[in-house]
Amino acid sequence: MKVQSAFLWILGTLLILSLGQSLGLRRCLISVDMRHLERSFQEIKRTLQNKDVFQNVTILSTLQSLQGIKPIDVCCVTRNLLAFYMDKVFKDHQEPNPQIRRQISSIANSFLHMQKTLQQCEQRWCHCSQEATNATSIIQDNYDQLEVRAAAIKSLGELDIFLAWINKNHQETSHALHQVPV
Repeated sequence: MKVQSAFLWILGTLLILSLGQSLGLRRCLISVDMRHLERSFQEIKRTLQNKDVFQNVTILSTLQSLQGIKPIDVCCVTRNLLAFYMDKVFKDHQEPNPQIRRQISSIANSFLHMQKTLQQCEQRWCHCSQEATNATSIIQDNYDQLEVRAAAIKSLGELDIFLAWINKNHQETSHALHQVPV
């Protein structure tokens, strides 16, 4: 009787864990003030987009490559896009205007915070499917097809696309401070 009870308890625990995993209960939470990020971007958007010499080209593909991302891949794509912005876009952009530079620095600091939070849980919970890898590869390829300065300006000008994607895919939020589950 005790063996049967133990077996049922183990089976029930495994069932609950697998359900929790499939329902996304194992996500990482990132605390980020999305309104601050959006405000920072809005303050520089017009200036950046005026510098954009390739108005008919997009890096983020107006979310086309991100539309089909499955919930289980959100962590992976978020991590990859944060790395893309941190390792390429922010480093490649040389901004002469100190006010714009401060806003970009503020956004980069928020991205760094999100990146560090993801690093703490990504090995256990942040797996990349082929579709997620392909989606971020398309974005990298789009970036690499342009001259570095033009690509950085274009990507910064399209930051609202990434921020909208974060908002869309991380619905468990409050108005002021967003707890972004990834």
